[in-house]
Amino acid sequence: MNRLVALDLPGGPAFVSELQRIWDGGDAVFPVDQRLPNSAKESLYAAMRVGDAVGPDDALVMPTSGSTGAPKGVVLTHEAVAASADATIARLGQSTDDHWLACLPLSHIGGLSVVTRALHHGTDLTVLPAFDKEAVEDSDATLVSLVSTTLARIDPELFRVIVLGGSRPPTDRPANSITTYGMTETGSGVVYDGVPLDGVDVRIDDQGEIWLRGPMLLRAYRDGSNPLNPDGWLPTGDLGYWNSEGLLQVEGRRGDLIITGGENVWPEAVEEILAGHPDIAEAMVRGVDDAEWGQAVEAVIVPVSTTTPTLESIRSFVKESHAPFMAPKRLKVVPALPRTAIGKLRRSEPR
Repeated sequence: MNRLVALDLPGGPAFVSELQRIWDGGDAVFPVDQRLPNSAKESLYAAMRVGDAVGPDDALVMPTSGSTGAPKGVVLTHEAVAASADATIARLGQSTDDHWLACLPLSHIGGLSVVTRALHHGTDLTVLPAFDKEAVEDSDATLVSLVSTTLARIDPELFRVIVLGGSRPPTDRPANSITTYGMTETGSGVVYDGVPLDGVDVRIDDQGEIWLRGPMLLRAYRDGSNPLNPDGWLPTGDLGYWNSEGLLQVEGRRGDLIITGGENVWPEAVEEILAGHPDIAEAMVRGVDDAEWGQAVEAVIVPVSTTTPTLESIRSFVKESHAPFMAPKRLKVVPALPRTAIGKLRRSEPR
């Protein structure tokens, strides 16, 4: 009987060898987040039904980020893993001279997909236990997957291509970086710089929601439920549109949209403005319940120094370039923004 095996090892050669050994034995892998305490690991083992049977072609069970509610186990088959690797490598123009570097958490699909595509194509591969600036810059790798927070810490010119996932990319990203759009359910990124990978179908429904279809999508969730419709389409919960250049523009999660006084405000748009404020190091924008406006725009900021900008100064800064209704009505100062392991903002953190 094929079963689900927990792979509880840090990133490195041993992790890669054990992953291959488990696959060779016909079992599927659940990669364990090394930062979790034992009690949290045990809870995940129960939720993912580690040790129980899997399908004959199942390769991975990946937990969703769990930014809201308990994470689900996304079941990806060997066929899906191979399809993702093939499509990615074709788009990147990978050659036999390339060398992948994995330095993101292997418990997330963005980190693990570097390993699986290298294994699938026999590409040179270096796997680090965690992001380390010195180790990253000392590697001989030509290809790397990063998120915005790690990209900002390295010399990007050391790599031929940087695959950039996670949170919204910086506006001044380097020319050798490629922004990706995807999720755990799609087996990693499936849209690169606004263009779907080969074999990936994208459509926008009447409500503006992005739907995806392709051979790299999940088989089902570990609990037996399946988000795909009968035609194989996955509703993503993200809203977007095709821009004037024919590229997919992702606006954000449907649940992140702020409706204040009848006006729609996308958090990412305001965050991009606040990133240019001289006294703000980082900013997160979200909607909070408000008796007068329905929702009020709240800015959660990390100040550059002990000098904290006032709410009025932030509002004035936003209104210099955007409509007044986009200006935050509330301000919260924090030492660090709440993020997932791959850099996505946790807007649902307690207010």
